[in-house]
Amino acid sequence: MQTDGSGSDSPSTASYAARPMTAMGYLGNLGLGLLLAAVCLGTTPSWAESGAGPHNGIAMHGSPKYGADFSNLDYVNPDAPKGGVLRMTVTGSFDTLNPYIIKGVSPPGRHYVFESLLKRTWDEPFSLYGLIAETIEVPDDRSWVAFTLRPEARFHDGTPITVDDVIFSLETLRDKGRPNHRLYYSRVALIERPGPRAVKFIFGPDADREMPLIMGLMPILSKAYYGKTDFTKTTLEPPLGSGPYRIAQVDPGRTIVYRRVDDYWGANLPINRGQNNFDEIRYDYYRNATVALEAFKAGESDIRRETDPKLWATAYDFPAVADGRIKLEVLPHGRPAGMRAMVFNTRRALFNDRRVRQALGYAFDFEWTNKAYFHGDYSRTESYFANSELASRGLPGPEELAILEPLRGQIPEEVFTTVYRPPATDGSGSIRANLQRARGLLAEAGWSVENTKLVHTATGRAMTFEILLLRPDNERIALAYARNLERLGITVRVRTVDSAQYQYRVQDYDFDMVFKTWYVTLSPGNEQRYYWGSEAAESSGSRNLAGIKDPAVDTLVDLIAAASDRGGLIARTRALDRVLLWGHYIVPLYHRGADRVVYWNKLNRPEVTPVYGYVIETWWSDSEKQ
Repeated sequence: MQTDGSGSDSPSTASYAARPMTAMGYLGNLGLGLLLAAVCLGTTPSWAESGAGPHNGIAMHGSPKYGADFSNLDYVNPDAPKGGVLRMTVTGSFDTLNPYIIKGVSPPGRHYVFESLLKRTWDEPFSLYGLIAETIEVPDDRSWVAFTLRPEARFHDGTPITVDDVIFSLETLRDKGRPNHRLYYSRVALIERPGPRAVKFIFGPDADREMPLIMGLMPILSKAYYGKTDFTKTTLEPPLGSGPYRIAQVDPGRTIVYRRVDDYWGANLPINRGQNNFDEIRYDYYRNATVALEAFKAGESDIRRETDPKLWATAYDFPAVADGRIKLEVLPHGRPAGMRAMVFNTRRALFNDRRVRQALGYAFDFEWTNKAYFHGDYSRTESYFANSELASRGLPGPEELAILEPLRGQIPEEVFTTVYRPPATDGSGSIRANLQRARGLLAEAGWSVENTKLVHTATGRAMTFEILLLRPDNERIALAYARNLERLGITVRVRTVDSAQYQYRVQDYDFDMVFKTWYVTLSPGNEQRYYWGSEAAESSGSRNLAGIKDPAVDTLVDLIAAASDRGGLIARTRALDRVLLWGHYIVPLYHRGADRVVYWNKLNRPEVTPVYGYVIETWWSDSEKQ
């Protein structure tokens, strides 16, 4: 459900990316005071409660922002012209157009081709509105959800989207899809067909209040198409979709082009108005970020999100910037920064001991790294939900203690007694004091230095491990970290591989340490199981790269999934944050609270930037400048 974005050491990373990367959140109490909360998406169905009034969307907590009569979203230009080409760069490669299995590396842009029953907005924590579904019905206890399909919804070959396609999609993704799909959709216990265009999903006892929204975000596949195409295979044949674009050109590993569908059935829906404005969207792949930057400067791509402070300060002093043909903008946002970190694979015996992981954290010198490499531009990340009200702060208050006390003895005692702060230095490059603390922790864990090498006193095994990288621009950070670890007697190899090899090794957890960014929304939910849950730790291709298998963490994630109001969600999320931080599963890195965007002035954007950051689907092309 989540796509790793720029800043993560993950394959198929678009350098322009600014969309929030997590589409999972929480469905909460709609506050209607009804036994049955009926949510109408554009029409008033016969089952709507008398006096409740129609609703055009569904929110995880509270009510959705937009009413039944909204004409467009606040962060779009409803009169944006259509036309032009949007060109973007990607580093790495791709070898399949099937994004829903773990085999292969797929390109960005699947959301242009495949539609879901509902569509989310980016100016609310987590709300969904009708897309393929015309109506949605949900009981107050969230034990089931029913959708009525729009009669006009069509696949690109002109065939209607039917209930059979919806059921086929669920069964296919549940049985053959990626681990997160299998995890979520396995919670559907029964499927019913209340009418010719209606489908009802009844959830099992392991479901939670987010499940109706998760079902709304399920991509809908064509049963007829996949009856002739093996869903489990990688393929470079453009798939049949139902979205605003279809794949028009594929040069494997080099280029993919999406062309706007002229008769797209959903073009005039309020949720889509003012979006999908380019006639063509093109992604060109480059070997590394340096070559991609040069391509942008030469006019071969149109937009990039600049994540490197040094490049922001030094790389844009050339004529096209000086004369205004290229714009540089800082666009603040209110989305959580999430967690960017170096991740320990605790499946490795070397990293089983929490004291070892904590000790190795002392070898990373953020202050020096920030000054030497990033012009002092970053803030140290101290929470998995940084830059938001979800981040833990201070010592736990009464609401959090009520959640954490039953887990006392199962979680680190520091959760109750100590405010988490990652190790810090004065920025001079001297980390002697931190390394002394690291040596003390390593000694407690049974490690000592013999002949300049750190060895385990019981086994005599030397401590050595590999940091696996995809992006070459992470090498300097990893190498600086490795030099500090060497002073502890630890041998660290830094290895950069191509995107295919990286993908295969990471999905099989064949690594010691990697760079990773976990993106979160303002309404975290079921995706937390996929990030930290014990079941995900055993599933190939999950995002629980750390291999966390902790019953206390599972309990906290379940509590988050059961939160019925915003206050409860915040307290439970902060409690989880504390337990993860004191588990020392990662070495936290850094973040920034704004997007830095560079683009050629033939592109225009809406005046309003939503809380999650700019949305490229709302931009358009200036035909004269194009």
